[in-house]
Amino acid sequence: MNTTAQQAWVEEAWSKALAKTLNNTKRIGANFPHASQGGKYVLEGADWWTAGFWPGMLWQLYAESGEESLKAIAESCEQRLDEVLDRYVRLDHDLGFMWLLTSVANYKLTGSEASRIRALKAANYLAARFNLKGRYIRAWNPWREGEDNSGVAIIDCCMNMSLLFWASGATGDPRYSHIAEAHMDTVLEHFIRPDGSVYHIVNFDPETGEVKEKLGGQGYAPESAWSRGTAWALYGLALAYHHSGKAEYLYAAQQVSHFFLTRLPEDHVPHWDFRTGGATGDLRDTSAGSCAASALLLLSGLVAETEAHVYRDGAMKILESLYRNYGSWDNNDEEGLLLHGTSNYPENRNIDVPLIYGDFFFVEALARAKDAGPFYWE
Repeated sequence: MNTTAQQAWVEEAWSKALAKTLNNTKRIGANFPHASQGGKYVLEGADWWTAGFWPGMLWQLYAESGEESLKAIAESCEQRLDEVLDRYVRLDHDLGFMWLLTSVANYKLTGSEASRIRALKAANYLAARFNLKGRYIRAWNPWREGEDNSGVAIIDCCMNMSLLFWASGATGDPRYSHIAEAHMDTVLEHFIRPDGSVYHIVNFDPETGEVKEKLGGQGYAPESAWSRGTAWALYGLALAYHHSGKAEYLYAAQQVSHFFLTRLPEDHVPHWDFRTGGATGDLRDTSAGSCAASALLLLSGLVAETEAHVYRDGAMKILESLYRNYGSWDNNDEEGLLLHGTSNYPENRNIDVPLIYGDFFFVEALARAKDAGPFYWE
């Protein structure tokens, strides 16, 4: 992509990620890993929000390597997700994370009509979560007795909008894109702060659409800056510009990226929240770093060449540090590719462990550095 030396470590990192993943398939198979505990990925149910990342990583590696075993497992994972899609009751805003990286990936690579139909079903369910008054995609369902989150929207959902943009392209029906743009316009208005940091959760009145409160969610505090949420916003906004061409999405993606890049520590891998006042020490989130690296590489291709280097260079510094300083390449007792991820600090869940989405975005960012697509969000 740039220098010969840079290309050498990218290829080296890709080879190690491929080898480790091939070895991991022997135990994980067509299951759904989330966080590594004691060196092994804990396997979640097919309805868990991270279910798309393992098969998505397999598709990304298969597209360049041609390893048929990766394709077979990814297809089996996709088939297992039918039980979730058809039962309906466990579906929420994360339909994009789940079916972009499985069914849309399969359709893009193989032309599978069954996969196209699965993805369109998922897109329809996602579009049905749109609240017209507040112009947002509702996040969670009431998973516990008496819970009411009908007014909740979260920054993570930026990423799911690509499923709606894809559906408009696949069907020629602009309504999906209209909903995606309406949600992203709400992100611009209510989630992005003037300095480029973001809120995780905004709670609306579901009847009127008025903002009731803004919450810290998985960040340190309501006015802090959760790094993975920042990465979700950066990537989601860049993708929204890629799909729609609306300049305000590009400007916001640049604004968020500058906030992210200027707050990185010396090794370029983010702390789990950029504003903790030192309360949590040097706790990192490699998943935020890998997601941002892939987003920045996309962004570098959306701007003029005179400024592209800012995003490309920033991405490659993050990616190289992840490879050299946070990888588990020589540890056969650890399945995760990247160490030191932080899933949910406020709830004390999966702290300082490998996370499957961190691994996925690391592989995807390497693929971008190699110009080895396709990329399923696009």
